[in-house]
Parts: sequence; structure tokens; C-alpha cells
Amino acid sequence: MNDYQVKLAKFKGEFTWHGHKDTDELFLVVSGSMRIEFRDKVIELSEGEMYVVPKGVEHKPVAERECHVMLIEPKGVVNTGDAQSTLKAENDVWV
Repeated sequence: MNDYQVKLAKFKGEFTWHGHKDTDELFLVVSGSMRIEFRDKVIELSEGEMYVVPKGVEHKPVAERECHVMLIEPKGVVNTGDAQSTLKAENDVWV
């Protein structure tokens, strides 16, 4: 959509600390709950809630139980941002 991608993902546990220096990142919880940890605060999200992580802000998504999220971000954004991680997903894959 206009060079943006709507991505659906599910995860459980801790993700990698990372940031996206050139873009914001929108998280919308479709089912379950999660938190987004920042170096100075934590944002708790439940089903139906969303949060936009501002560009350049380091963060770490965490879900105690499996959580399904929708992300909206520009095409080409790597899920692990600027971090090197084994959790890096192949990018721009149609499912």
C-alpha cells in the first residue's frame, strides 16, 4: 500500500533490542498481549490496542504467551532494524 507493508506476525518470548533509524513502527495487537520495553519505560498492550514506536528509538517487544500483531511500516524495513540477530526474518516475502 503506497510503498508500505502491512505485516502479520506472531511471537512469544523476548525479541531483540533494536531500532529503526529512518522510520516509525506501528504495533497493533490482534490477539493476546505484549509489552514494548524501552530503556526508560515499558508500554503494555492488550488485544485491540496499538502503539507507534518513534523512529530511532531502541525497543524490545516481549510476549509472555503467544501474541499476534499487525505491523505497518515502509517496504524494505528489516524486522531487527539495526541489530544483528538470529531473529532476523527474510524481508519482502509474500505469504
